[in-house]
Amino acid sequence: MMSNSNEMVVCLFLLPSILFLAQHGAGLDHQCSTSTCGIQGPPVRFPFRIKGRQPPHCSYPEVGFDLRCSEKNHTVMELPNSWKLLVQTIDYKSQVIYASDFDRVCLPKRLLLSSNLSDIYPFRLMDYIFSFTLFNCSSKKGHSLQPITCLSSLHHYVYAITSQSSIQDLVLLLSCSKLQNISVASEYSLYSQENVLQFSWYYPECSYCEEKGKYCRLKGSETECYGIIKPAKGSATKFITTGAVLGSIFLVVAAILLYRRYRFNRTEREYQSKIEKFLEDYKAFKPTRYSYADIKRMTNKFKVELGQGAYGTVFRGKLSNEILVAVKVLNNSEGNGEEFVNEVEAIGKIHHVNVIRLIGFCADGFRRALVYEYLPNSLQKFISSADSKRHLLGWKRLQDIVLGIAKGIEYLHQGCERRILHFDIKPHNILLDHDFAPKITDFGLSKFCSKDQIVVSIKTARGTAGYMAPELFSRNFQNVSYKSDVYSFGIVVLEMVGGRKIARVTEENDEQIYFPKWIYNLLERGEDLRFEIEEEGDTKIAKKLAIVGLQCIQWNPADRPSMNVVVRILEGDGDNLPIPPNPFWSAVPARMNSKKSQRRLHQELDVISETE
Repeated sequence: MMSNSNEMVVCLFLLPSILFLAQHGAGLDHQCSTSTCGIQGPPVRFPFRIKGRQPPHCSYPEVGFDLRCSEKNHTVMELPNSWKLLVQTIDYKSQVIYASDFDRVCLPKRLLLSSNLSDIYPFRLMDYIFSFTLFNCSSKKGHSLQPITCLSSLHHYVYAITSQSSIQDLVLLLSCSKLQNISVASEYSLYSQENVLQFSWYYPECSYCEEKGKYCRLKGSETECYGIIKPAKGSATKFITTGAVLGSIFLVVAAILLYRRYRFNRTEREYQSKIEKFLEDYKAFKPTRYSYADIKRMTNKFKVELGQGAYGTVFRGKLSNEILVAVKVLNNSEGNGEEFVNEVEAIGKIHHVNVIRLIGFCADGFRRALVYEYLPNSLQKFISSADSKRHLLGWKRLQDIVLGIAKGIEYLHQGCERRILHFDIKPHNILLDHDFAPKITDFGLSKFCSKDQIVVSIKTARGTAGYMAPELFSRNFQNVSYKSDVYSFGIVVLEMVGGRKIARVTEENDEQIYFPKWIYNLLERGEDLRFEIEEEGDTKIAKKLAIVGLQCIQWNPADRPSMNVVVRILEGDGDNLPIPPNPFWSAVPARMNSKKSQRRLHQELDVISETE
């Protein structure tokens, strides 16, 4: 990019010198140099000349090559048959001149009036490839046919028909008289008032001089090349000025773009260096490393999208015909590489039945991706499904899923070399395999700490609204610790329990019920939980799950159980479980909109502003 920019700058500075040399070409006949009738007029040089401005020897000695300037500075050409044309363009390399009728007579009328348009030597009207038959009609003939305006009047209408016209159009013209056949360059030429004709000349032959950028002239009966073609008078100054202005703008824009590119590359290199250093240190534990080409091939060029998250998009892929994978392509603009390091470091060393398995990763330049084992469902799908589908998850299976999630979180907190705090436990991040075994995924917000570390310092609140522990967004609720994951787990459990259909709700507007508070009130009064019960023992499971969920969402982190305690409770029979303390403030009534209550609580609390 730098090389191309430098070349452009050099060209802009050399341009005036090139133009200077062009204007002072060796052996140039200055009397026959290029001239024009006006600023917008075409450049005129041999074999043409402008009468009154260039001497007779500057043109080829045949009628038609002597041009003149009209009073309005138009370039006028007169053919041997006294046909006057306005010259639009002269293509000296192709030896073609483009001109329109001086009197603005439409082309069809000119073709009708001229008995022999080929009699314009030394010019030749270029071949016309579309043949039309003209018909004169005394009235208009339907909407499908368009009359030629310049040939028609109030009393007759002229239509053009080709051999490809429909039978319906031909039938409409049965009562009309045929005028004659004509050939034109296009159907547009029949109807346009701005008809441009193309005339070619074959002698003198000067195209080979033009290709060399040189003038052409007669020497005896032959032509020769000489000098260097210079722009018409006044054009060089205009061209240099335009080039200087455009060049200056280009330099400013190029400088801005180069600076922006430099800043972007420097930032990305810092991120890339950070990731490469981590991967080097991680070499002994790392999963398979793939190239970006491998990722594209694996996902069939990202054909099937499974979903989107805060840091990237997940696609379905294949390692082979039998092995499916989920590939998360990370956004380059998010996380500064932190979420990539978090996920690889957290999951890469973990081998637990209830934690997603990281198969490999891609760190190819600035493009990063993570390759996981593929699981067909998420817990969110079954919580938010219709009741008929939700019925597939019986209370026994719900308990197994809750126990699996608890064991996965317990492993993160106690089973690893360093404690891993997930900070984003929610149904979307709980995947289910074909046997409905849960696996925790998405470690982009995770944080490491030693097992004996009680308090964790964070820069900003982490997690998803509705599942975040109170201490994550306010100082009023003690310090952040592994108990924050316990709170999120409790919310997930209550959401799973509350996802079951409530059989007997006596309140008028059940949509306004704050469900966890409603559950707590039933337990506190010793009443039966009003859920659909399908099998014997379901009531006991429902009560146990509800109590576990309420224990885990205590506002004070010290009142929440650790995950190993939760696992023991879930694996036990659930008899004689004590009712946990009331986890709700008196400010939150049992009967209110949950969204409004959360908004109200957030307004009453001081927001955390911590530094790490």
